[in-house]
Amino acid sequence: MTATFESQIGSRSPAESDLDLTLRARGGDAAAFELIMRRHNRLLFRAARGIVADDAEAQDVVQDAYLRAFMSLDSYRGDAALGTWLARIAINVALDVQRRKGRTVPIDDNPDMNDETAAEHSKSFVDTRDEGPDAAAERGQLRALLQAAIERLPPIYRSVFILRAVEEKSVEETAFCLGVSGDVVKTRYLRARALLRDALGAQLEAHANEAFAFAGERCDAVVNRVIAALHAQGLIRPR
Repeated sequence: MTATFESQIGSRSPAESDLDLTLRARGGDAAAFELIMRRHNRLLFRAARGIVADDAEAQDVVQDAYLRAFMSLDSYRGDAALGTWLARIAINVALDVQRRKGRTVPIDDNPDMNDETAAEHSKSFVDTRDEGPDAAAERGQLRALLQAAIERLPPIYRSVFILRAVEEKSVEETAFCLGVSGDVVKTRYLRARALLRDALGAQLEAHANEAFAFAGERCDAVVNRVIAALHAQGLIRPR
């Protein structure tokens, strides 16, 4: 999301927690569920994109995930962060979509250690606070190359890389989202990094958290369609 969009979200409800919003949404408060979606849209889109290989398909996954999540709000107890809980639902929806299309996505907890170690390396980020126009343009080109390279990763590695490097989730959060062990997350992340380094060079990872943006019209489309569907079913009150 853009800084402006994030500022807009913050100005609407600067102190209201996800749990507070969940309690309101359980009572049919459309505004609360809309704010939940706007806070977590990008995370869910990126989580879905780790499984499916098409933006439009990922957007459909996000919409279905929110509808499924709304029906299951009573089961959310705050044991995990709401975004992590929603991302797990999105991943499960994406896996269901792939299975229905006859595509096998091996995300289960199989230790594919190979020759990789289980220790992660720290990421090296580039300081871009004082960059000029040329540097900004170069970063844009690198970002496009990186996103294309991530898309070429097998889902078993792409899903982990997007959650760990793009969304900067912890090993534990990533493991929860994917339903695998922490050791599997570490190993697959290392393998994903190695594959990307082979293709692009290690410095490109510095721009990972800018890939797969989800804001503007696509963000609004998901929110409006989910709210309309819930309202049509009489599950929430009109905004």
